[in-house]
Parts: sequence; structure tokens; C-alpha cells
Amino acid sequence: MADSDQKRDASANATVVEIIGRLQERLVEVTARTKRVLVGEIAELREDPQLMAMLSDTVTANIETIFAAIRNGIPLNQIEPPSLALEYARRLAQRDIPANVLVRAYRIGHQTVLETMLSEIRKCGLDAESALDVTDRLTADTFDYIDWISQRVITTYHDERDRWHGSRNYVRASHVRDLLEGGDNDIDAMTMLIQYPLRRVHLALVAWCDESPAGNETVLLEQFIQRLAASVGDREACLYIPADRLTAWAWIPFPIDKSPDASARIREIVAAADDSPFVSIGRPLAGLAGFRRSHQQALEARSVALNNHARADRVIEAGDPGILLAGLLGENVETARRWVREVLGPLASITEQDDRLRETLRTFLRTGSSFKASAAELHLHFNTVRYRVGRAVQRRGRAIDDDRLDVEVALLLCQLLGDTVLSER
Repeated sequence: MADSDQKRDASANATVVEIIGRLQERLVEVTARTKRVLVGEIAELREDPQLMAMLSDTVTANIETIFAAIRNGIPLNQIEPPSLALEYARRLAQRDIPANVLVRAYRIGHQTVLETMLSEIRKCGLDAESALDVTDRLTADTFDYIDWISQRVITTYHDERDRWHGSRNYVRASHVRDLLEGGDNDIDAMTMLIQYPLRRVHLALVAWCDESPAGNETVLLEQFIQRLAASVGDREACLYIPADRLTAWAWIPFPIDKSPDASARIREIVAAADDSPFVSIGRPLAGLAGFRRSHQQALEARSVALNNHARADRVIEAGDPGILLAGLLGENVETARRWVREVLGPLASITEQDDRLRETLRTFLRTGSSFKASAAELHLHFNTVRYRVGRAVQRRGRAIDDDRLDVEVALLLCQLLGDTVLSER
């Protein structure tokens, strides 16, 4: 009997190792599917592009860790939690995203990965008893991992939440978050509470940075925002709110009768600083509604910058043509990519040649279909522009007369969102 049990265990173990090996080869696919399910089920996880990118890395890190542990028979007490998983928990705590969101994410992620494993078991052609043995093993191992990692990330979450709530900016930040959520507010009372003049014209900013070796990102962001506000604003102090360790929100007040033109100055300051953060700028808008809307515009502009990984400019403005449209469409990247491909066809491919053709066609359409004006703007010969426009239309596969507006919008999205909405050849 003992020999029979040992043979069953050895056979189940060999099958488990084989299945994990196959899934390891499909890690990108497994990770992508798990992320899609998570953001589809949990709205809070899709609110910020930066957190979305971090979610992908966290999902990958967790799946790699459990796959390695199962494949090599490593007990949980001998492995370390993925550092990305712990940092992601801290970032959710800093954003005041409830802890139950994190717990749900691990439960739903576990269910999704387990479904993928069960699908692989069905492909193995095992008899019923062997299939049950393998299923029991994978279910138990993955459940143990989720139970183990959940305890650690929740402990990290609460530790960070306590620390973050104890910071000097937290109380003010919580009032500002309440204010941004809408509803009727006593403007004068809120002005006193957050110590910021809500009846002014507001220029909202979002600033974000990469991790610093010194770990003082929040301090550096605040110092930069204060320096920038002193240079472009009026005498009243700006409002600074840390959104998380690497992201800050800010509002610069101006007199109600003054429409600020601060963008050029902000660009100068950012360009002059070697260690400048990235900055997105809303439009200057008045009153409480303007306070909220300018901030929302800055967030939408930031999402455009984060979706375009090749973007080099550290400043992006909501007032630039197409930015807010790209921000709205960029919230559903898969849909935007499909639509761009439908409109542009092969011209939406990720190649240097197609990039040149898109730029030429975009300029041509924007200048009123003038070869001469396009040539002057692009510093190209008239005939070169004519050739490239013709070639772009060929690549698209049909003329642009009937749906010119769609073509212009699609080309603009390619320019602003980059590879995010482009396709492989």
C-alpha cells in the first residue's frame, strides 16, 4: 500500500512539474489574463495608469514566485515575499484604497491562475484518480501561497497606512479628497479647513518621479512644487497634497480677474532642473468647480504621458490639442488600439517607416491638405511629401476622403499614446 501511495505521489509530482513548466513558458499570457480579470472585476485597480503598470509587475512577481516554489519543492517558510508585492500594498495604502481591495485582488488572482492550471490538467489525458491527485496538489499549494502572501501584504498595508496617516499632510489631504469627490460644500469653511483660497482661479498640477536612492521622493516633490509655485504664482501659497510616495497633486491660485499663462515658465523651470519630476498641467479654471475640473484634466493629461512610454518631454498640458481626448480614450487601451487599427490598417504598425508616414499624413491633413505647407513645416521637399502621403494612403488600404475625421483622430492618438495603440506588423 505504501509503495502504491509513493508511486501515486511521484506521478502526481511529475505531472505538476510538467504543467508548471508549460505555464512558465506562457508566463506573459498567464499574467496578462490575470491582470485583465483583476481590473475588470475591481474598479479601484484601474483608476491610475502608474498603479496599473505596477499591478502587472506585481502579478508577474507573484506568479513567478509560486511557480518556482512548486516546481522546485521549496517550502513557503524558505522564500521571501516579492518586494513588488509589498511595495504595491504600500502604494494602495498611500492612496487610501481600502484593504479589502487588496484581499479581493489576491483571491480573484488565485482563482484565475487556478483555472488556467485546471485547463492544463485537462490537456494531460489523465485518468480520473490521477487528475484528482494533481488537482488536489495544485489547489493546496496555490491556496497555501495565497494565504501566506495575503497575511504579509496586509500587514505591510496596515503598517504603511498607520505611518502615512501620521504624516503632517494626511489630514489636509483627506479633506481635499473629500472635496474632489463632489457634493455641496461650504466654500468658505473648506477654504479655512484646507488653508487654500477656493474662490480663486486654479491651475492644477500633477507631479511624479522615479524612485530616489535616498528614498526621499515625497520631500523632493514638495520642494519642487513650492519652488515652481513661487516662480509662477501670486502671493498666496499653493496647495500641495502627496497622492503617494512618488506622486503629488498641487494647485496654484491666481486672482479671479487674471487668467494665468504659466505653462511656458513651468517648462523653463522643469528644463533647467536636472532632477525635475514629470509634470502634467490642467487648464486654469475658476471656483470650486474649476478646482475639481483642472485637477481632473491634469490627471487625464498624466495618463497620456504614462501610456506613451517613448515620450521624452517631462511636461504635458491638458490644453494641448487632443490631450484630453487621448486621456479619455487611453482609459481603455485595448479598445483604442482596436479602433486605431480599424481606421488606419497596416499604417498603424510599429515600424520607423510607418511612423514617418503617419507624421507626414498627420501634418498634411492638419495644414488643409497642402503639400507646400506640409513640406515647409516638415523641412522636406514638396515631392517627398507627395510621395509619403500617397504611400501612407496605400498602407492604409483605402482613400481618406470619406472618413477624414476618423483618420485625423487616429493619427493624433498614435502621436500622443505611441506604441500603446500601435500594432505589431
